[in-house]
Amino acid sequence: MIIERNLAKYIVFSDDSLSHTLQKISENKSGLVFVLAQNGVLEGVLTDGDFRRWLLSTEKMDLSLPAALALNKNFISIQENAPPDEINRVFSERIEYIPLVDRQNRLVAIALGRQNGIQIEKFNISTDEPSFLIAEIGNNHNGNLQLAMRLVDKAVNAGADCVKFQMRDMKSVYRLPAQGDASEDLGAQYTLDLLLRFQLSNEDMFKVFDYCKRQSVLPLCTPWDTTSLQALERYGMVAYKVASPDLTNPELLEAICRTRKPIICSTGMSFESEIIGAVKLLKHHGAQFALLHCNSTYPAPFKDINLNYLDRLKELGGGCPIGYSGHDRGFAVAIAAVAKGARIIEKHFTLDRNLEGNDHRVSLLPDEFAEMVTHIREVEQSMGSAVGRKVTQGEMMNREVLGKSLLAAKPIKTGEIITAYHLQVRSPGKGLAPYKKDELIGRQACRDMFEGDFFYASDIADSSTIVRNYDFERPFGIPVRYHDVATMLPLSNFNLLEFHLSYKDTGLDPAEFLQEGGYDLDFVVHSPELFEGDHIMDLCSADPKHRARSIAELQRVIDITRKLKKYFHRATRPRIIINAGGFSMDGFIPKQERTDKYALIALALSEIDSEGVEIIPQTMPPFPWHFGGQRYHNLFLDAEDIIEFCSKHRMRICLDISHSKLACNHLHTSFENFLDQVAPYCAHLHVVDAEGVDGEGLQIGDGDIDFFMVAKKLRDLCPDASFIPEIWQGHKNNGEGFWIALDRLEKSFSSTSLV
Repeated sequence: MIIERNLAKYIVFSDDSLSHTLQKISENKSGLVFVLAQNGVLEGVLTDGDFRRWLLSTEKMDLSLPAALALNKNFISIQENAPPDEINRVFSERIEYIPLVDRQNRLVAIALGRQNGIQIEKFNISTDEPSFLIAEIGNNHNGNLQLAMRLVDKAVNAGADCVKFQMRDMKSVYRLPAQGDASEDLGAQYTLDLLLRFQLSNEDMFKVFDYCKRQSVLPLCTPWDTTSLQALERYGMVAYKVASPDLTNPELLEAICRTRKPIICSTGMSFESEIIGAVKLLKHHGAQFALLHCNSTYPAPFKDINLNYLDRLKELGGGCPIGYSGHDRGFAVAIAAVAKGARIIEKHFTLDRNLEGNDHRVSLLPDEFAEMVTHIREVEQSMGSAVGRKVTQGEMMNREVLGKSLLAAKPIKTGEIITAYHLQVRSPGKGLAPYKKDELIGRQACRDMFEGDFFYASDIADSSTIVRNYDFERPFGIPVRYHDVATMLPLSNFNLLEFHLSYKDTGLDPAEFLQEGGYDLDFVVHSPELFEGDHIMDLCSADPKHRARSIAELQRVIDITRKLKKYFHRATRPRIIINAGGFSMDGFIPKQERTDKYALIALALSEIDSEGVEIIPQTMPPFPWHFGGQRYHNLFLDAEDIIEFCSKHRMRICLDISHSKLACNHLHTSFENFLDQVAPYCAHLHVVDAEGVDGEGLQIGDGDIDFFMVAKKLRDLCPDASFIPEIWQGHKNNGEGFWIALDRLEKSFSSTSLV
């Protein structure tokens, strides 16, 4: 049993809307909320089942109605001071959450039948959350207040979530005469000598805690005795760490439990029976707790660490969060512990391993702690899910390049029955996969095919997408290459074409592909990003030669655009979309470096002859794909950066809906607010769906984007901007992906007019 006193996620008020109530139920993952009157009195409970029953009994479903209409008043509650055994008897397979109320029937806590995690201020420590990383300063300040504050600064810069100290009342903890007792063990003499010289006073300790808060890092402390615990309670400590020696100290454990604060317990030096006893005590008091695996040797031999015991520790704790408190050399074991399920990592932290004291020798230096944080976060990202296997965006790209497809081995006429003799398997993998062969054989061909043509999913589908004219309120078109124009242009009522140039296209003569008399259309050019010799356009590269070549390549694209203009009668000042650069290989760069790179881009554009064209940088995703691998992008992600650049240099942008949604997901910012800020600077749109932080180019409706919201924002903020559906591989099978996208956009948003 766990007593939960952080109630915010479990409660709604009776006049809150049903919509808000359902959102709370979804967010807290418990399947219920408790409904309170405004004075805190518990009025009822509302579960998923209660809501479904209300739906069946009501004539009109209106989620703006108050939660009071659907709540269940038939529930069990228990007085807050009831004995633990009385509360435990109520739990069953059906009842996992019991409201605890005071004498006025006000909700004061919730008893949970099982522990899913612990909450320490903003940190939710549970299986589904990132690991909680503690820099254990302990007594490594060596009794110096200024050194303690320097350690806090370094821990913050290294990425620690928490810095932890220790507090002892020496008279309460130690048999003080031992320090002058020549017969005392050498270890005890040494430890006592250090502690007596290197303690911070309680007042100085509180100053350090206050400093932590100013530096936006969570301070925690280990009380080694009840006198120190009382001092920390007077200060207002939000949670406690129990040192390994006190796991077998029930008096101190019970005192900490009575604070009703979350508890993190190290298990070093303990027999399993002692761990079981401590867990029993913690559960009896309804404590929220976590257990840390630990070997209390300084340094701990790798052979003695036994990380596999983490699984057993979780079992002993009844599913509580587990972690690792390490005294080993380096940080490899801590990283492995995260992969084994640890959700708390505690490592000692120092500025100098040569300082006096045992802990310094097993501590990480700031750079080492920072490297550990980086690798732990990488491991966490890599863990994924054990359910199914998803082909990632990068794999999809490489699957197309490296994979194989079913192709026509000879010409095939519409209506002809396809046999094995009509099929061959060849690279690249942009068509139907070879294992679909049996599904093709015996079907009638739905189109004329030449030898070497690819088969697609539509060739084994019972219906196909029909291209037609579309009705949009703003100019629209599709992305094309030169060789696509003759076949794609007659298919629909486009207002423009967007030429996606490859670096090889820049060497072609457009006159060989375009009709001499031109077209009653506008056009946009998307500059290549990748060039011969593995060159990626980067107008802000730190390498002068790389930057100079990027400028030269962009100038070539501008010259080509001027030549194209004569073919497009509606073109006045053709727009050129660029990926201006600013990617990095191993991580994101800080704000100042971004500012410097934006300045380099502006300088590069000033060196280019752009007469007659408009350069529009494209908004970028946080994790772009280059040469089949993932990089980090730094520029044209953040709304404030984009606005500052556009305002300062009087430029507009190409707003890529997919890229910017991914950027907002990565930055944990509102996409709706992003559009409010950035859309007024938009000259052209790439409309496409997205998922997560790197799932770009998805078909409309296959990702996370709320296109209804997007439609309203774009209509109000950039009504004249043109658009294309930039679906990844949308050009395959004669543009099938584009037609699906245009069809969905038109049908879904005719009332709000996205375009």
